[in-house]
Amino acid sequence: MERVHVDTLKTPPGYSHGILTPPGGLLFVAGQVPLDDGGELVGRDDFRAQAHQVFRNLGIVLKAGGAGYHDIAKMTVFMLDIQRDLACFREVRGEYVNARCLPASSAVEVRSLFREGVLLEVECIAALPEAGR
Repeated sequence: MERVHVDTLKTPPGYSHGILTPPGGLLFVAGQVPLDDGGELVGRDDFRAQAHQVFRNLGIVLKAGGAGYHDIAKMTVFMLDIQRDLACFREVRGEYVNARCLPASSAVEVRSLFREGVLLEVECIAALPEAGR
């Protein structure tokens, strides 16, 4: 296994941005939250803005691990209000992932996330593209 660290994302305390298994394997991307590269919250009280930032952060880690949005096989989203925000999340997700081959997904409502103002967190597993694809 290999640690994936991205210099343009805030260094996470106590975990890696991602873990890469041997070539042709999987990339496990740690939960991404709506923080910019300076660690500042994006879109306070704006779920859509936060979702876009989360997907930008996912994309950065995916790229660093040799994958892209279309390689996401499994996605888990944690949000504070699933009834209010799930439809919006799906709309934003559709701008990034392949709508013809959506990843296996789970959505979980949680009481709180790691920092006040954060409305969602998304983690994923990507199947690495085969060489020459």
